[in-house]
Amino acid sequence: MLERLITEQRNPDSMNLDQLSEMEIIRLMNQEDRKVVTAVERALPSIERVIQACVECMKAGGRILYVGAGTSGRIGVLDAVECPPTFGLDPSRVVGVLAGGTGQMFAKEEAEDNFDLGRQAMKELALTPQDIVIGLAASGRTPYVLGALDYAAGAGARTACVACNPDTEIGRKAQLPIQLDCGPEVLTGSTRLKAGTAQKMVCNMISTATMVRLGKVYQNLMVDVDVSNEKLYHRWLSIVQTAAGCTMEEARALYEPSCHNAKAAICMFRRKMSCQEALEALEKADGMVSRVLAVEL
Repeated sequence: MLERLITEQRNPDSMNLDQLSEMEIIRLMNQEDRKVVTAVERALPSIERVIQACVECMKAGGRILYVGAGTSGRIGVLDAVECPPTFGLDPSRVVGVLAGGTGQMFAKEEAEDNFDLGRQAMKELALTPQDIVIGLAASGRTPYVLGALDYAAGAGARTACVACNPDTEIGRKAQLPIQLDCGPEVLTGSTRLKAGTAQKMVCNMISTATMVRLGKVYQNLMVDVDVSNEKLYHRWLSIVQTAAGCTMEEARALYEPSCHNAKAAICMFRRKMSCQEALEALEKADGMVSRVLAVEL
């Protein structure tokens, strides 16, 4: 029953929320938010298993698909849409699926209650065994997400979930469950608060660690950044200058010859390679700049 869920219970520390001053409200919220970090820390082994599965799926040519409704679904969409500019990734490789559609700010919230719509959404995406579907549901019982996971399992795809209650329906449905306990919300049932923060933290970990393992990071630099605007062009220059140990002028001179590929530019400067040689070396090294630079000439 809904009232038994931790995310739906009343927080004893905020019973007088409407009587508090602005500072008292935000101090209380800040105090409660600290519990999110602890809850996520407890789930790190489960998060690691999901990341390992994501890396395996991506290396096999598959996709990461976040599926959710309401706040949970929007968090999945947010994480997915940030992957292409941050990691130079094809938008089809990490996908956010929101119940009711992602084409509007306010999705159709009633869609979350439809198990069959979740199944249909996955069917339309033509899942394969190389894909992993990650269901996001604070309650852990959203029918749309359950339907998506049900179809994914039948299609042979891997399944995972991020819920904010223990022992949930989606946790039992998913092969790789992540189930967090952040305690009741300051505002009863408002899972856009601690639960949403926790899910965003977990999605950050999943996408970032996966991309690191796929060679899209050198040291702690976004070397696969997609240059789509002036800000990102200057970031590209800064990344190449820092990683290659060259001047800003030398970085600018590498921009066109490297075909705007920061990893190639770094290898070109450090190993005195042509762009083609750098790209071939990176392919052999699974995209890892550190491996190319470590090879003895």
